[in-house]
Amino acid sequence: MSVITIPMISINEKASELVKRFCTRPEAYRVIVEKTKTGTTVIDAGVDSIGGLEAGLLTTEICMGGLGKVQLMLKPYGDIELLSVFVYTDHPATATLGSQFAGWQIKKDGFFAIGSGPARALAMKPRDIYEKIRYRDEADVAVLVLETAKQPPTSLIQEFCSECHVDPSNLYIVLTPTTSIAGSIQISGRIVETGVHKLLKLGIDPLSLRQGWGSAPIAPAHPKFSDAMGRTNDVILYGGTATYTIEYEDDERLETLLQKAPSSSSGQYGRPFKEIFKEADYDFYQIDPNLFAPAELTVNNIKTGSIFHVGKTNVNVLKQALDLT
Repeated sequence: MSVITIPMISINEKASELVKRFCTRPEAYRVIVEKTKTGTTVIDAGVDSIGGLEAGLLTTEICMGGLGKVQLMLKPYGDIELLSVFVYTDHPATATLGSQFAGWQIKKDGFFAIGSGPARALAMKPRDIYEKIRYRDEADVAVLVLETAKQPPTSLIQEFCSECHVDPSNLYIVLTPTTSIAGSIQISGRIVETGVHKLLKLGIDPLSLRQGWGSAPIAPAHPKFSDAMGRTNDVILYGGTATYTIEYEDDERLETLLQKAPSSSSGQYGRPFKEIFKEADYDFYQIDPNLFAPAELTVNNIKTGSIFHVGKTNVNVLKQALDLT
């Protein structure tokens, strides 16, 4: 396999340009933009604000460090049509693992959040991911997306600045609760990232991926966190489809590895995530990691021209999970 070397792109600089859209037109996106006492900009896309579709789309592109595009579409799932996201990128390793992957676990003084977005590349969260994709960002601005229902405390914001090596006035934080529409969209928008991460776990070099695109339904919002968490996972596990182009030497080995790629490869597959989450005592680490994958993957090996397809969407479980039966 040949690895193409391209100049490093600063995902924080690219994402900061997108964040400025929130800052200059908050009323259009139905978000609240505030400055902390230290100068950090916090964009509320669903905590105390209404947020919405446009806020969710823009947050998804911010999560991808400006290296991906996302749009809405109606897509049929059996006998129903659901509003869905379509996501694509020409930089699958950097956009997903280097930026969008929710790899920054934040827990301090009663505040909990899952951190994603390009700020991770400055803080190297987690370091091993950046070693595998051979990427490091250098920027004087940082953009962090927090999946949370609370405003982060000042002491934590100061820690973010320290971890990212930026001045507080150059830190931008976007808040998207799981229970909000914007939060639901940005989670569905991780459909390509979920597949890339699963392929990495199977031993496939993410730098061999050339393009990635995919779609997933947008989970209807629910005010209860456990229900919202269940729905936002189910739309990917049972309704998400992802496609990748890859440059890989060995078709036979690739085909073998891909058999373990879809969510159906897990022994816990086949029930709404809410049930699985409850049985695990609401602890993600007690859930089989093989479950976290798209329902369906298609991979085109551009080295040989071969196309492989694994998994399938599961409309019955999807409808059950979304209370559409």
